[in-house]
Amino acid sequence: MAKGVLLVNLGSPDSTDPKDVKRYLGEFLMDERVIDLPKLARTLLVKGIILNTRPKKSAAAYKKIWWDEGSPLIVLTERLRDSVDALTSIPTVMAMRYGKPSILHGLKKLHDKGVDEVLIIPLYPQFAMATTETILVLAEELRKEHFPQMSFTNVPAFYNHPDYVRVLSQSIKESLEGVDYEHLLFSYHGVPERHIRKSDITKSHCKLDGQCCKTNSKAHEYCYRHQCYETTRLVAEYLDLDEGTYSTSFQSRLGVDPWLQPYTDRTIDKMGKQGIKKMAIVTPAFVSDCLETLEEIAMEGEEIFHDAGGEDFHVIPCINDRDDWVKTLARWVDQWATVETQLA
Repeated sequence: MAKGVLLVNLGSPDSTDPKDVKRYLGEFLMDERVIDLPKLARTLLVKGIILNTRPKKSAAAYKKIWWDEGSPLIVLTERLRDSVDALTSIPTVMAMRYGKPSILHGLKKLHDKGVDEVLIIPLYPQFAMATTETILVLAEELRKEHFPQMSFTNVPAFYNHPDYVRVLSQSIKESLEGVDYEHLLFSYHGVPERHIRKSDITKSHCKLDGQCCKTNSKAHEYCYRHQCYETTRLVAEYLDLDEGTYSTSFQSRLGVDPWLQPYTDRTIDKMGKQGIKKMAIVTPAFVSDCLETLEEIAMEGEEIFHDAGGEDFHVIPCINDRDDWVKTLARWVDQWATVETQLA
């Protein structure tokens, strides 16, 4: 039995051309775990409205953050893949849930290397329908259709794993060295509130009342909201942050349905108007810097803060391909490769 690793991130358009952005958005938004409407309604919304209005605007946003080497998300994931592969004894390849290189392409590369046992690592610290779940569902569909001889193991959500908490905390600490700030905002990607209820395996625990996430439950294994707040709590504990000097918010909402609150843009605006002059912001739902961190937060967020009266807006980079993160992933891989048990 030969083993291999598949690192999976979200994805990116091939270029900043509106046609490429439209193709990418079409694949992304038509995923039933991203926009979880009946197929007809989803098709009318995505193909009838969004893809006729959003690609040009999104293409302009991508142009602001695009690197000479290509999409920051792709480039950073490639660097992470190369670094992990260099430290491990088994082959590591990367794939994107949407766009290129596809999960099918990644699995084929492993298959061609003789791999029949795959460790799938979704590069999302917290579990969500629209991230981890959609990766694992698609991978299993592809396995059944193309690689029935393969077996999969996946790294579960690592939002509270001591190794991850340490790496994230150290990255924040290093970024804030010499930085004078009054408030640290933990901004996570938002999801519709209904996604939280749909992911509740108990079908009764998640009430989004501010208390259910603090009450122990099996539901927390798949509760994105709980996992976000728990990441914040653990990092604040690790860094010994004073109560009231940090908070959690959610960004990138889409449509008119209620999403997880408080919203990041409104929180930034509120802080500026309340007299906070210096704030820092970190985005722990993302392992790699991307459009949502480099444009939505670092550019739009700073503009909102300045317009509201704020002065210094410090954006903490994602953990990307930090040495300690690379070594952490490599250790997880080697543990799996040498021990016949699933990572816990």
